Amino acid sequence: MHSVSISDSKLPSGICNTELSNLSRPDYENEKVIHRNRLPPRSYHIPKSSLLLNGTWDFNLSPTPLFAPKPPSVRSRVSSRSSTNFQVVTPLGSTESSTITEDADEDDQIFWSTIQVPGHWQLQGFGNPHYTNVVFPFPVCPPYVPTENPTGTYRHSFLVPAGWDEESQIRLRFDGVDSAFHVWINGIEVGFSKGSRNPAEFDVTDIVKRTDVNEIFVRVYKWSDGSYIEDQDQWWLSGIFRDVHLLAFSSKGRIEDFFLKTELDESYFNGVLSVSLKLMLKEDCLVRVRLGSSLGKSDRISSHEEFVESNSSFIRVNLPVANPAKWTAETPNLYEVEISLHPTSDSSVSYQVVTQRVGFRVVELKEGLICVNGTPLLFRGVNRHDHHPRFGRAVPLAFIKEDLLLMKRHNINALRCAHYPSHPLLYDLCDELGLWVVDEADLECHGFYDAVARPLDIPESMNYEERKKLAFPQAAEFTSNNTDWRAAYFDRITQVIQRDKNHPSIIIWSLGNEAFYGCNHKVMYDYAKEVDPGRLVHYEGDPQALSADIFSYMYTPIEKLIEFATATDELEKPIVLCEYAHAMGNGPGGLEEYQAAFQKYPRLQGGFIWEWANHGLWIEKPGEKGFYAYGGDFGDTPNDGNFVMDGLCYSDHTPTPGLVELKRAYEPLKIYINQNRDLELENRQAFVGLENFKANFRVESFDDSKTIHASDEVPLPSVSPGQRKSIKLPFDISEFEGIHECWVTITVWLRTSTNFADAGHQIGWFQYPLNEGRQITLQPTLSSNLTVRSTRFHHKVENHGFSFSFDRARGCLSHWKVDSNSLITSNTYGSALSYGLWRPPTNNDIPYDVGEWRRYGLDTMHSQLRTLDIRRLPSGEVAIVAHMWISPPMLAWGFEAETTYILSGDGSLTVDSRLIPKGPMPKYFPRIGLDLRLSTSLGNSTWYGLGPGESYPDKKSSQMVGIWNASIDQLHTPYEVPQENGNRMGTKWVKILDDRGRGVKATGVTEDGRMTAFNWQASRYSAETVEKAKHPADLVADDVVYWRLDAEVAGVGTAACGPGVLEQYRVKCEEKRFRFRLESVLT
Repeated sequence: MHSVSISDSKLPSGICNTELSNLSRPDYENEKVIHRNRLPPRSYHIPKSSLLLNGTWDFNLSPTPLFAPKPPSVRSRVSSRSSTNFQVVTPLGSTESSTITEDADEDDQIFWSTIQVPGHWQLQGFGNPHYTNVVFPFPVCPPYVPTENPTGTYRHSFLVPAGWDEESQIRLRFDGVDSAFHVWINGIEVGFSKGSRNPAEFDVTDIVKRTDVNEIFVRVYKWSDGSYIEDQDQWWLSGIFRDVHLLAFSSKGRIEDFFLKTELDESYFNGVLSVSLKLMLKEDCLVRVRLGSSLGKSDRISSHEEFVESNSSFIRVNLPVANPAKWTAETPNLYEVEISLHPTSDSSVSYQVVTQRVGFRVVELKEGLICVNGTPLLFRGVNRHDHHPRFGRAVPLAFIKEDLLLMKRHNINALRCAHYPSHPLLYDLCDELGLWVVDEADLECHGFYDAVARPLDIPESMNYEERKKLAFPQAAEFTSNNTDWRAAYFDRITQVIQRDKNHPSIIIWSLGNEAFYGCNHKVMYDYAKEVDPGRLVHYEGDPQALSADIFSYMYTPIEKLIEFATATDELEKPIVLCEYAHAMGNGPGGLEEYQAAFQKYPRLQGGFIWEWANHGLWIEKPGEKGFYAYGGDFGDTPNDGNFVMDGLCYSDHTPTPGLVELKRAYEPLKIYINQNRDLELENRQAFVGLENFKANFRVESFDDSKTIHASDEVPLPSVSPGQRKSIKLPFDISEFEGIHECWVTITVWLRTSTNFADAGHQIGWFQYPLNEGRQITLQPTLSSNLTVRSTRFHHKVENHGFSFSFDRARGCLSHWKVDSNSLITSNTYGSALSYGLWRPPTNNDIPYDVGEWRRYGLDTMHSQLRTLDIRRLPSGEVAIVAHMWISPPMLAWGFEAETTYILSGDGSLTVDSRLIPKGPMPKYFPRIGLDLRLSTSLGNSTWYGLGPGESYPDKKSSQMVGIWNASIDQLHTPYEVPQENGNRMGTKWVKILDDRGRGVKATGVTEDGRMTAFNWQASRYSAETVEKAKHPADLVADDVVYWRLDAEVAGVGTAACGPGVLEQYRVKCEEKRFRFRLESVLT
């Protein structure tokens, strides 16, 4: 029997709880008052003897704490300056009376409404949500908070269950209250707590009535000094937003806390389960520990019984286990531990029973790398906030589970809880499903940066590392490097570790986020390493990793990341990107390049995408379209606008194209065809082989339709974790090399069902062109029957059933009719076809590119016709050649554009374009190609190319070559902040058709008549409409289909917060030559 401390918060020297508090300030703006009367933090465990108090509570919202309703009595169990500078609370047992006389009838005027608990009051009709990313929405003068401090008062009645032991200890537990609160029961003050995402538990044994109605009275403050260190990138939302429980524990003996640790021998084979218990005993008791194979099974692997004397408060039990099944994110093997406490007189009676699942695993730094069970990890992770589009951070557990299932189904293996401890039951799900978890303390004070940087006039365009040198040391002095705040920081790390310490999925503790670096972080780190040396510690704000086991970075460009990875051969600590690939709007781009770097350089152990989901809050007003709101939509100022819409999922937590792209980048099995034309398999898993994967291939060719030539299973060999193996293709390539546009596709599925997906769930896929370089040649047709008529205004070329008209003043196509039906529609200038360089900016275009694009007038290009010639070619075709100057107003740069329209007797039109830039020109374009205006009746599309979703040069890996169909409306990607979307790459031909299957077809053509790939997009919304819209509800369809045919489009990058588009994915300003063939489709 050993004496161990597992949940006592060992405050560093000079720190105390309440005795050093400054009584001239109320608790909610006194950084030295962390809590009053709160019990020590402990492992999350809700006993069977519990009463869930969630539901409908009485509620009042007051503009300030002074105006808030008073509890029915001023008796108090704690000596405190409770809630305001104006109310003196008399301590329990004191004969001193208040020095201020208040009108007892004032509270008779209080209006009580009702509210749902858990929940936020701003989402239930009381006040408005407020969003900021970095800046504080109040003056920066810690620890003081605004006088206008909305205060929510809650009132609720309950009865103690009749079956509870009358001598039991009764506790009141809050799992999350934003941002600070006082609580009373039956008019007696129970206590006070800060730390919005941390639990608070109080002993109310002496206050509750066992056989009568009890009343809970809670006063919640929107702002507290804690708000300065809870400046996470999310909505400011207030109230009791997690569960409230009444708990009963035996007064004769109880398990106050427990800590389960697993150890493995040097070969990671045999294990030991270490069980540390903190006990409260009033009599001698029997402690029983049982280890079973899994939850719900009765088999017992190991057990231990021990008699403990009443004067014992700590014991430790070690249970050896021979070759336990190991826990990893790929093999989430769990065991069930049951800890029970019994009277010595009758072991069949239980004072308390605790069950907890445990996984055998060891976390360590080994040769400078993060290892679990001796194996280095690669994090394919995401950051996740607690968010629900209607409930805010009051997220139902079923919704959380769907998040985690969706992650696993998209090949995500790691989760960072940003930037606070999540719902306590999330970690049970991570243990069960298999996710590496970084659990983060509820700490961020990013707003101090602006408080320092704005007066210094530090430009945002300055290099981030240089900005940090100028501002971060000063910003840290507010709280992080201020010993007055040491207790607050210490409480944050204590809370997260003590609540969540028994979860095998948690392998790293994080000291918080974007809180600069100071002496208080050192205190946090030292505590974490003392209490739980079996886990690593992370903190990105510590650039030298003085108080961290990992070098952590955010949004580092790939070339800089590689520089870090190769700076030294001595790998003392690894590198992890705690945030990267900012997934805002149409993005992220460049995922494949990051993964390639992670795979190549061992020191780079992956990262966590920012972030999992948009944080939009649903708004729907009578008679109006609903939408997901962001900063400013509630009249909240200051705000950071739509920066809260930066997720891989939409606000309803369904996948965006970014998540689909990520699934492809994170595939656990990569397949290639090597130079020997063998199939090469790369197992990117760290702990398991390919036993639960199956693969199928199909060989198919594409003309106007798809033809499947062969299909069968691909027998997968045994490939060890992290290894490669080559096998022969299951077919003879030579049999298909003569077939045009022929591809092999290999798809990988789950062989059997798992706890996150059914058998047959697609894990990944691979495509390879079997006839690369062999393309169909488009033969010209005889065109002797073409008729040419010229008038003062137009050149008209026609044949049986079709006609084209060209504007002689502007040199452009103005009309195209087939069987008297117009396929195109002209704009106000008589043009239906023009050159296009512009696209509605993406979120990622805005920081750097859009300003340059506008500076060069790319959104206001005009054309000037210089010459227009028409002639008949020897083939009988008619050529119309227009020489134009394409240029913006005010500027002296532009394109010399030569456009040759070749009209054939079969009704096709080939548009041959040559553009030569002249003058002081921009470096890059958003795109370059043709803009066409089609008849609104052409509402459907069919194409051969990448699909079915959108694709861009740095965001296309998730799209497969095939023949695809979609309506024009379905082509639109409904980003919650409207922006550029819906581009399709790698297209050889596309048809835009009406409901009868008639319309127009475009084919990319080389100069010698071969098919070539191009980009296209079709939409009912103009670029101007998309650009001006704040929300999808603002989009108004025009009576036209806007059709883009592009030779090149730019990538999307992640420049909203991170690197921009890589050089190879940009559209450079240089001479361009491209050609499209347009033809009508009659059936």
